[in-house]
Amino acid sequence: MNAKPDGNQMPPEHQEMPLIEHLLELRNRLLKMVLAVLVCFGAIYPFANELYLFLSEPIRSLLPVGQTMIATDVTSPFFAPLKLALVLAVFAAIPIILYQLWSFIAPGLYAHEKRLAFPLLFTSVILFYAGAAFAYFVVFPLVFGFFTAIGPEGIVELPDITSYLNFVLKMFFAFGVAFEIPIATVLLILTGATTPSDLAAKRPYVVVGCFIIGMLLTPPDIISQTLLAVPMWILFEVGILFGRLAKREVADADSDEPAGE
Repeated sequence: MNAKPDGNQMPPEHQEMPLIEHLLELRNRLLKMVLAVLVCFGAIYPFANELYLFLSEPIRSLLPVGQTMIATDVTSPFFAPLKLALVLAVFAAIPIILYQLWSFIAPGLYAHEKRLAFPLLFTSVILFYAGAAFAYFVVFPLVFGFFTAIGPEGIVELPDITSYLNFVLKMFFAFGVAFEIPIATVLLILTGATTPSDLAAKRPYVVVGCFIIGMLLTPPDIISQTLLAVPMWILFEVGILFGRLAKREVADADSDEPAGE
């Protein structure tokens, strides 16, 4: 007689599901992700020009009176807002994308893993958005103010709209990923790859690594490098703290779960 699965055992129907069913399920989830991006794109694209003006406000506000941004390619006025709308559609659809991923992997997780996985997914979305917002509202005004102030006298500032878009999207991605450090730290601790004590002991190396990453992912100025490195270090410390709490919760869940018959 088969024993009833406990919290640490996967239901037999998930263990015996054929590979083709997994692939079909994955295909359906991917189609829903693509559909979500297309729907968001359809809603955002009519406002693409206004959104580009909002995105370029940090640098346009610093240009001398009478100067503006330019398009050096004949197709840039069309493709730059189009690209921005597509990227924003992906950003807007991230919660749906992660929900589809969660729905695909959740049946194969243990009970205590489910309790931790969903909060980690939700927090990762919030942190990514927070990183992008930090870049726009804090980093961009300082970085563009620095660049426009140190230019040689007599040089006219005429930023290209495509180059500017590529620059800010790179910064959004860099800060969004950097703000995921607490999630990565917690996952490393939960998987047993390291411990909070080991990570705390390596703090000096982590601080140096944060500044190296800041140097590689941001423009070659000390302001933007520091504005990325310092939050990364703070988020690393937050990750250690929550890693300790998550590890303690997993240990308590394991001790409370009954053994299988």
